[in-house]
Amino acid sequence: MIRIRSAGSSNKIEAPEGLTELVRGNDHSLVAELEPLVRKQDITLDLHSVGRIDAAGIAALISLYGCARETGHNFSLCNVPSRVANILALVGLDGVLLSHGADSSREICLETSAA
Repeated sequence: MIRIRSAGSSNKIEAPEGLTELVRGNDHSLVAELEPLVRKQDITLDLHSVGRIDAAGIAALISLYGCARETGHNFSLCNVPSRVANILALVGLDGVLLSHGADSSREICLETSAA
């Protein structure tokens, strides 16, 4: 079940209950649940519960990013554990996907502009 909280112009969504790994086998279900939402509105996905990601999980996030971009919406991630952020950096996506906030916590933003 997806829980949505409105936060200004973006809606914050917690990762589906029980999702602790974004890996092959649960990547398609995440995309299936979130794709209709990212096509309709700006979404921020809270990944605080996700401790592990693999190539399939990365591909799922890129797919959601692309869907949002195609329809002029934003897709971002928040509360990303450092282990997941480090893997995204390891595969060279840090320049594209990582944004470091003003505070000491590491946060990822897959932000796209409507332009």
